[in-house]
Amino acid sequence: MAREFSMDRRAYLKTVGVGGASAAIAGCLGGNGGSDDVIVPGTNAGFAPFEFTQDGELVGFDIDLAEEAISRAGYEVGDWTDIGFNSLIPSLTDGDIDLIAAGMTINEKRQQQIAFSDPYYESNQSVLVSSDRDFSPESESDLSGAVVGAQGSTTGQDEVDRLVEEGVLEAGNVRQYDNYTLAAQDLENGNVDAIVVDVPVARNFADSRAVEVAFIIETGEAFGLGMRQDDDRLQDINDALAEIEEDGTYEDLVAEWFE
Repeated sequence: MAREFSMDRRAYLKTVGVGGASAAIAGCLGGNGGSDDVIVPGTNAGFAPFEFTQDGELVGFDIDLAEEAISRAGYEVGDWTDIGFNSLIPSLTDGDIDLIAAGMTINEKRQQQIAFSDPYYESNQSVLVSSDRDFSPESESDLSGAVVGAQGSTTGQDEVDRLVEEGVLEAGNVRQYDNYTLAAQDLENGNVDAIVVDVPVARNFADSRAVEVAFIIETGEAFGLGMRQDDDRLQDINDALAEIEEDGTYEDLVAEWFE
């Protein structure tokens, strides 16, 4: 797998705007009872290899990257909070957690609520189908009449919604899931014809389940760590991410979790 940490800070600012990348200089309550020395991270563990549970332990690329960035930035890593994806931003803005590490795509809607770190991963969307059935779409138009699912509030769901708006999919044939593990199970069980999921997650499913990637939807999305807009620790996290990239630690994590 090619190295994915490809967008430098200048390119990122040009892409998403300074306002989305920077936090205002202000004090923050924080998700650890007001301690600025501790950063409490939150995730949604159903997105392997980014975050998932293994033998009862929270593991994954995002987990290792976030902990490394927090530590290098000079803060203590608080206890991880594992909650539903839709609850991550409300929990952050309410101060229950301080940082989101959950394969979250940087987009304008989310930037209205939270600030993002510099991008740490770039991805597209895969259309995943069962390898035990004859359905083998090669393009979006081939999904016409199919039952297609995605995890709610994700880029995959956005792409499914777009296909509904364009008349490719029927609204009644769309299935929404709380996490992609449930979606993959439904795909294997024949309850849906396809699911739309981030490329590395789709590859992970294809390695461990009777599913395969049918084709790619080019979205060019970028993942970022989420923090409150008034949390001035964001710059420290960005500096740590840059250091992790520069000294080869990022490549080591990519090799561990994706290759």
